Amino acid sequence: MRRFALLCFPLLLAAQDQPLASLPYTPSLDPAFLDRSADPCTDFYKFACGNWIKLNPIPPDQASWDVYGKLENENLRYLWGLLQQAAKPVAGRTPNQQKIGDYFAACMDEASIERAGSAPLRPLLSEIAALKRPAALPGLLAHLQLATSAESGPLFGFSSSPDFADSSREIAFVMAGGLGLPDRDYYVKTDAKSQEIRSRYVDHVARTFELLGDSPAAAKTEAQTVMAIETALAKASLTRVEKRDPYNLFHKMTAATLAKLTPAFDWNAYWAALGVPAQTELNVTEPKFLAEVNRQIQTRSIADWQAYLRWHLAHRESRYLSSAFVRADFDFYSRYLRGVTEMQPRWKRCVRLIDRDLGEALGQVFVQKTFTPETKARALAMTREIESAMQNDLEHLAWMSPETRAKALDKLHAIVNKIGYPDKWRDYSSLQILPGDFLGDVNRAAIFESRRELNKIGKPVDRTEWEMTAPTVNAYYDPQMNDINFPAGVLEPPLFDPHLDDAPNYGNTGATIGHELTHGFDDEGRQFDARGNLKDWWTPQDAKQFQQRAACVVNEYAQFPVVDNIKINSKLTEGEDIADLGGTMLAFIAWKNATRGQNLKSIGGFTPEQRFFIGMAQWACGDERPENKRLNATINPHSPLEYRVNGVVSNLPEFQKAFSCKPGQAMVRAPACRVW
Repeated sequence: MRRFALLCFPLLLAAQDQPLASLPYTPSLDPAFLDRSADPCTDFYKFACGNWIKLNPIPPDQASWDVYGKLENENLRYLWGLLQQAAKPVAGRTPNQQKIGDYFAACMDEASIERAGSAPLRPLLSEIAALKRPAALPGLLAHLQLATSAESGPLFGFSSSPDFADSSREIAFVMAGGLGLPDRDYYVKTDAKSQEIRSRYVDHVARTFELLGDSPAAAKTEAQTVMAIETALAKASLTRVEKRDPYNLFHKMTAATLAKLTPAFDWNAYWAALGVPAQTELNVTEPKFLAEVNRQIQTRSIADWQAYLRWHLAHRESRYLSSAFVRADFDFYSRYLRGVTEMQPRWKRCVRLIDRDLGEALGQVFVQKTFTPETKARALAMTREIESAMQNDLEHLAWMSPETRAKALDKLHAIVNKIGYPDKWRDYSSLQILPGDFLGDVNRAAIFESRRELNKIGKPVDRTEWEMTAPTVNAYYDPQMNDINFPAGVLEPPLFDPHLDDAPNYGNTGATIGHELTHGFDDEGRQFDARGNLKDWWTPQDAKQFQQRAACVVNEYAQFPVVDNIKINSKLTEGEDIADLGGTMLAFIAWKNATRGQNLKSIGGFTPEQRFFIGMAQWACGDERPENKRLNATINPHSPLEYRVNGVVSNLPEFQKAFSCKPGQAMVRAPACRVW
């Protein structure tokens, strides 16, 4: 199981279809991106980003396009060049260069992949066809999960994660899964659009069965069976909002209790097939879901399970097969659900795949060529300034009692700052990558990762580990590790810019650091203590005070429209909205402290305070397709970009003073929300 981490964020293609020899420079505050016709006190996002959006239309292979996405694309093009070099079978390649190079070459060999068609699936399809009795399902399921991803199904996920009650040790987790649509809500909503999506999904599943060789009539029947099983699983699954409360995911039980919950499933046979010891204690994140799995096993025929497993195998592997499978997968999941008009070029898909499966081998090369010790030191110094600002905030909060304050400070002081890349790189020596065996490489990489996670069960937690690769343009806070993590990829211009003054840097990367720091004290993060254990360290009165302040944010964001008649699901975005607001405030205070006594001047017609807020807004410049907005309104815990700017600054008197905004203007919220 991926740790219970709180993530932040996530030119025309013809001009981009070539590798980059070096990363281009874009400043973190660019006046060319401003829309000076907009009033910053009416719509600050439009003022700060309006021209960026005009100059950067959404590329046809993207569902959305923003500053983060553009930088990610530049990193991918740079990695493409590194992989092209590594793919040359020359003497002297290191073992890691051999692996990433041969994997890339196999992925780029479209002619061989096209000739193979669906043949690479035959061994696993034969295993599914050989299923004759329900008692054999656990062993078959384990084999399929290992080859695709034990953590995420099919049917359910099984992996390791720190114990919620004792974050120093890894235990086995059983997680809900087994769905082909992006979220359980797609199966249960009754509006016309949801019904249309379900109908189109069944058509897509049937089309995939036909590609596997089934007749249209058989494919249609099998697709209906898949839909029926998945609908039952979806109805028994928690909503995304319910999963935001970690207590809803904490159900530790013995193997005997698990067996009573699921008598139709032989867990000992399953563990034996996975190659892990029989478990004595596990965390079952959703017991109601497993009870439904048991009911489905008891009532479904072998033919039903064969259809379900064949679909999920093909669904997971379609992207790695011949063009007919790739196109069918793209047409439903990207074109229909997200509005994307063109498939990403092959090189981009291959680079992403290697970053996923051999990310720390690739990341070592990226760091050596792009990330300097000076950048790391400056980012760490900024982080410490922002932590000091949070300490001062906690020490002077009028609504927090001394008892809770002491524990909050204890947690703050225990946070570990991980900047750039891991101290210890992952060892891929046991992963075999063979030239010319693309799907084999994909499956061996999946087995390698599944076993790496499964082998952690029963062992101490490795607190040096990262959940993101070094080139990733993103960051995260992990409440069980109690650390903030900033990969090298997110510490580049235009996000972190050593060429500019502190104001835009604190507004941009500083606010992101504050955002991750605030996650430790948002509605989810605050439920974990300094050691990363799920433990209530708040007095009842302080918890009530927090909830009242958080409710102000929830109520505000619930009014913001997303697309059509859909508004933000602010109970889903609560943690990110609190972190956006708190992180910006902390960064502003830290910037003021870091520059105290300096004679700061206006630059380009903007005061230092205005430059801070423009820098804060210009990380979020971007746009997305209406279809993607609809999808994100269901699954994305982040608010749309414009509200991650306007929703924040409208609550900050410091912004209103900087731009001389008056009461009654849109960027002046009264009363303002403030949590941290």
